[in-house]
Amino acid sequence: MSESISINPIGSQISKWGEGPIYWQDHLVYVDIEGHSLISLDPKAGTEKIWEMGERIGTVVPRVSGGFMCAGDSGIYSFDPQTGDKKHIADPEAEKRLDNRFNDGKCDPQGRFWAGTISTAKKKGDANLYMLDHNGILSLKVPEVTNSNGICWNAEATQMFYIDTPTKEIRAYPYDDSSGSIGEAKVIVNTEDRGWEGSPDGMTIDASGMLWVAMCHGGSVLRINPANGSLLQKIDFPCVETTACAFGGEKLDRLFVTTGIHKSIEESNAGRVFVVDGLGVNGTKAFAFAG
Repeated sequence: MSESISINPIGSQISKWGEGPIYWQDHLVYVDIEGHSLISLDPKAGTEKIWEMGERIGTVVPRVSGGFMCAGDSGIYSFDPQTGDKKHIADPEAEKRLDNRFNDGKCDPQGRFWAGTISTAKKKGDANLYMLDHNGILSLKVPEVTNSNGICWNAEATQMFYIDTPTKEIRAYPYDDSSGSIGEAKVIVNTEDRGWEGSPDGMTIDASGMLWVAMCHGGSVLRINPANGSLLQKIDFPCVETTACAFGGEKLDRLFVTTGIHKSIEESNAGRVFVVDGLGVNGTKAFAFAG
C-alpha cells in the first residue's frame, strides 16, 4: 500500500448531496440528490455535463442499450441524455411518496439493477431493496430496511455486500449469479461496535476483494476486509459528509469520493468530488443494466 497518497477536489460542481458515483466510458457519473441533478464528470478535462431531473434522484447506472437507468422520487426510470426523455418503469412505493424515495443502487454482474428505498421520515423497517431484471420485472429482495445504501459484489459473484445505514452493519449475502437469488445475511462488521466515526453509506470493492466504505458524518472512507471485518486503511477528507466512492481512471486506480453539504458546518470544499491518487490499489469494472 502506497504511503504517498494525494487527495484533491476535481471538477467545479458543488452538490447539495453528491452520491452514487460510477465510472463508465472514461467519465464519472453521479447524482446530486437534493440538487435534483445528474452529473457526468470528465476527469481528464475537469469538465461536467449536468442534467436537471426535476426530482430527487438517488442513483444512476449506465444502460447497455444506451443512456441511463435512474431511481428517485418517482421510482425507477430510464433516461436518454441526448433527448432528455424519461420512461418510467416501476414505482413500488408510490403510496409512500411523502416519506419514501429510492436511494442507492448498482447493477450486478449479470446486468440486473438493484436499488433500494429510504424512509426519509426514519420509520424503521419501512423501506426495501429491489431488483429489476432484464425483462423489466421488479422483485423485492431485502424487506424492512430503513435506509438502503451501498451494494456491491465480489469478483466471483458468489457474495453480495449490502448496507442498511441505520443498522451500522455491513452484511454479506450468499449470491447466485445466474438467478440473482440471495441467501441468509451474515454481518461482517458493525461500525458502531468498532467505534468508527460516522455511518456506513456508499460502498465499492477493489480487485483484491476488499471493501471501501464511505462513512457519512465521519469524513472518511474505510478499507475493510470482508473476511473478518478488520480495518485495513482509513482515508480522511476535509469535509464531514463523505457519501460514496468508486474507482475510476484508465487503470481503475483512482478513488473518486462524493460529498454533501452539512446542515450547519461550513466547509470550503463540501459538496465537491474528491479524487484519491497513489493508493496502489485497483478497483473493479462497473456493470451496466442489460435490459
